[in-house]
Order: sequence, then C-alpha cells, then structure tokens
Amino acid sequence: MAAREPVTELHPDYSSAGATATAWTAAVGGMTEAEIFWLSTVRPDGRPHVTPLLAVWADGALHFATGAEERKARNLAAAPHCVLTTSTAGGNDLHAGLDVVVEGDAVRVEDETTLVGLADLFVEKYGDDWRFEVRDGAFHREGHRAVVFRVEPVTAFGFGRGETYSQTRWRFDGGA
Repeated sequence: MAAREPVTELHPDYSSAGATATAWTAAVGGMTEAEIFWLSTVRPDGRPHVTPLLAVWADGALHFATGAEERKARNLAAAPHCVLTTSTAGGNDLHAGLDVVVEGDAVRVEDETTLVGLADLFVEKYGDDWRFEVRDGAFHREGHRAVVFRVEPVTAFGFGRGETYSQTRWRFDGGA
C-alpha cells in the first residue's frame, strides 16, 4: 500500500519561537517504537472510555486487538470514531519526547493473510508473550479470541517537547 502523505502544519501559537513542524516520518517512527497506546472511545450513553493497549503500525495505520465483548470493542461497534495516543522517548518527561495523537475510524480486520502479517508484527515488537494464532478472521491465544481493528489517521497531532516545544497537525485526505 502506498504511503499517504499528510498536509503538515505547525501551530505557532502553541509552539516555541523558532519551532518547526515535526515530520510525519518522525511520528510514524515514534508509533512504530512506542509500546503502550491509549485508546479513547465513546460509550453508548455518550460517556468517554479510555484504556491502554498494545498496537503496531503497518500499511499506514495503527492496529490493535481486543476481545469482541470488551467495552472498547462494543463502543467501536456502535461508533467507530476513536483516538489513539502515545509518547516517544521521555514518556511523561516535560522536557523530552514527542506525544502523538491519531484520530480516525476503527475498522475490523478479518482478512487472514493481513492478520497473519499483523500477528508476526506483534511478536516482533512485543515478543513471544504476544504470539497469536490466526483463524476465523481473528487472533486466538490461550483459549481467547480477539478481534483486530485498523485505525488509519484522518487527522493526527504531534506535541514536541524539549529545548523547543512544537504542535504539529497532520491532515490526511481532508481531515479537519
């Protein structure tokens, strides 16, 4: 799949003097290396739901797995709009790192060839504790079934921290 190139904009009102926009490749590198992501969804009654999870970057999107009956999967079945966030080096350090926020719609992945590739990426990134068997359009492990979702960015934000602070917005295909 060809990489989509976003429109990149620095928000100068929320950036240090002399800051430059963060390159999308830096955000992708951060998401590729980051281990923990936070998924924000909306419950049927409108209340927010946020939970940590593991995710891999592949083919221009973040991918994660969850039990079909877990709150996040039920929320996404009703309303696919979601946000995934993570931090790069420095984590919660005010003076280092890059926070990345990805807005998009979660879409189920059921193609078994795609799932096998994603399962391999989970092992490569997280080790054998995260090895999944693929069958029936889902991941399986130790008697549990997990559905897989793909979130392709519509809009993303990068919050750079360090000597220079920056706020970058990346818009894909007309994202607001």
